[in-house]
Amino acid sequence: MSKLIRIGTRDSELALWQAKTVQQQLEHLGHKTVLVPVKSTGDMLLDKPIYELGITGVFTRILDTAMLNNKIDIAVHSLKDVPTLLPVGIVQAAVIKRGNVRDTLVFKDNEEFLSQREAIIATGSLRRKAQWLNRYPTHTIVGLRGNVNTRLQKLEDNDHWDAAIFAAAGIGRIGVRPEEAINLEWMVPAPGQGAIMVTAREDDEEILAICNDINHEETEICTTIERRFLNLLEGGCSAPIGALAFIKNEEVSFQGVLLSLDGSKKIEVTRKEKLGNHHNIAQYAADYVLERGGSRIMNDLEDADKNIQIFSTKNLSEVQRQRFQNVNVESTDFLKISLNRIPKPLLKSPIENVIITSQNAVEAITAIVPKEELQFKNIYCVGRRTKKLIEAKIGKVKHSENYAKLLAEYLVEYLDGTEVTHFCSDIRLDEISQTLEKNHIKVNEVEAYKTILDSEKIDSKVKGIMFYSPSTIAAYLENNEPDNKVAYCIGDTTATEAKKYFEDVRVAKIPTVESVIDLVNETYA
Repeated sequence: MSKLIRIGTRDSELALWQAKTVQQQLEHLGHKTVLVPVKSTGDMLLDKPIYELGITGVFTRILDTAMLNNKIDIAVHSLKDVPTLLPVGIVQAAVIKRGNVRDTLVFKDNEEFLSQREAIIATGSLRRKAQWLNRYPTHTIVGLRGNVNTRLQKLEDNDHWDAAIFAAAGIGRIGVRPEEAINLEWMVPAPGQGAIMVTAREDDEEILAICNDINHEETEICTTIERRFLNLLEGGCSAPIGALAFIKNEEVSFQGVLLSLDGSKKIEVTRKEKLGNHHNIAQYAADYVLERGGSRIMNDLEDADKNIQIFSTKNLSEVQRQRFQNVNVESTDFLKISLNRIPKPLLKSPIENVIITSQNAVEAITAIVPKEELQFKNIYCVGRRTKKLIEAKIGKVKHSENYAKLLAEYLVEYLDGTEVTHFCSDIRLDEISQTLEKNHIKVNEVEAYKTILDSEKIDSKVKGIMFYSPSTIAAYLENNEPDNKVAYCIGDTTATEAKKYFEDVRVAKIPTVESVIDLVNETYA
């Protein structure tokens, strides 16, 4: 072929590795190629004519758009990310020889947590979550998104996480598999996992013929069965479905699984057929699963998908999740906290009046100096839980309020003296300082910790966002738009900030996470 083959790819490290693999195979056959990296947003807004063609894949749609607009000749994808129904005008042109199909558990220190009742595992995959909970029902699953390197960094940064689950092929291909990792042989992978798909325009006969030369027939047979099984169950990324086919001694072996979202229900199927008689494996397996309770599970999943979607900008415990009614909730921490090293002489010296407005400040103080060496005379704080932590780790609280504004007003009237020391974050509202200084009370601010904004793009189906501070709103806005979403706020200060961006802002009766959950429940009772 004389013309240049334009190879479209997302611009992540793994996506580029996959595209270069295809590029090398094409150039080995004598073809000229060029990579065309495309920046992916995760849920690109499409023009109506393209959208009506049925582009649904979150990771593939931007390349589909580029191809239909004739900006690229072929596109390279992780096969497991590709919808089972391709857009009109686009077809599968080749499947590259498969790599490692397994999921891999990357852990922090050792594997002891596997035998413990309590453990925290990170994954953004419903399939992995459901299978893990089926095997370890008392463990907690937290959300994890981003490219491979981002997810590995998040695992390292979150001290309370025990492990995270990755595709073995992904971390292996770019050479970042840690020593602290094991393959999960018991976990059924996603349909097409470990394989690379090349797509092209249906009417480009020349490109299709070229791609056929790099197609790996055995991988194509196996992944076609897996994806057909997925399609027949009417599942996509929102359903916990696993499938794996392989060929050995001229025989095709298949394993499939469907689970409920919480992993409590699981239906498995296995099937073997001689190569050549394998074409009905997917149909048999899908029928088997559906007839044995799979239809009920899929209906429950469909109903769940229709339920109101809520997102919490703070990671929720399992007990808190169970408090929701008629609501599907996702949660992750939009803020990271980095404790500052407060000078010891400051903490050891007598301080007449101390203000503490968060549990993070308590942790920062007690990480430097033990309770016995602190000489805080009068401690004032914000929040019931902060008060409880202070009295457990520092000493008696003289007075507390639910909101910073109310505490400031109290101090203006009742403070002993004219000076306070406020242990706070680098990101804060100046409500306390402004009120006190306006009333001739000196405020010595000590930055006890730094607040790092760490948000992610959330699904467009989400109807409401739960906020716990002005900082969580700032983090949300880094990667998201308010749109028509409802802002559920923990208190008046957070609500005041939310009203700058959201039309519908609702405030909890008391400043606790549980009260914000109750506020959501009231909306959808």
